[in-house]
Amino acid sequence: MQLEMPPECKPYDKPEGERRGLIIVNTGDGKGKSTAAFGLALRAHGRSKPVKIFQFMKVPSARFGEHRMFEQLGIPIEGLGDGFSWKSQDLEHSAQLARDGWQRAKAAIMSGDYFMVVLDEFTYPLIYGWMEAAGGVEEVVQTLFDRPTHVHVVITGRRCPPEIIELADTVTEMTLVKHAFQASVPAQRGIED
Repeated sequence: MQLEMPPECKPYDKPEGERRGLIIVNTGDGKGKSTAAFGLALRAHGRSKPVKIFQFMKVPSARFGEHRMFEQLGIPIEGLGDGFSWKSQDLEHSAQLARDGWQRAKAAIMSGDYFMVVLDEFTYPLIYGWMEAAGGVEEVVQTLFDRPTHVHVVITGRRCPPEIIELADTVTEMTLVKHAFQASVPAQRGIED
C-alpha cells in the first residue's frame, strides 16, 4: 500500500448549476448495485422525502432483509417479477410481468409524487428484450427525459443499455475483483438477501 497525504484544501470548486432530479445508474458485475441504491433511498427517507422502490426480478411476496426493514421504516417496496430467469417457469409470463411493472414504475415517476424512484434490477428486463413490446429502451429513455424535474431515478443491474448511460447524470460501475461465491461460499442471509 502506498500512503498519501490528505488534501489540505478542497479538491474541487462548488458547482454553479441548479439542483434538479438526477438519473443515477449502478451497473457492472460487482456486488453493491442494489445496496447502493437502497442507501440512497434511506438517505432520502431520512430527509423526509417520499421514496418508492420497484424490484423488477423479485416476487411480490419476497421477504428479504431489505423488504423487512423498508416495511418497518414505511418505505414502499414492490416486487414486480417472478424471480430470476433461471427460476421462471414461463419466460413470456416473466416478460409480461416486467412490462406491467414498468407501467407501474412509469406512473410513479411521472406522477411527481416521489422524490426518488428506485428501479432495482431494471436492466435485466431491458437486456433480455422483455420490454420491446412496451416500447423498449426508447420508451424508458423518453420517460426519464420527460419526468418531472424534481424526481430522482435510480437504476440498478448489470450491462445497463448505453442509451440510459448516455442520459444518466451519475453512473457507477461496480467492478468484480473477488467474490466469496467463487470460493464455493453460498449466499448468506443478511448479506445477499
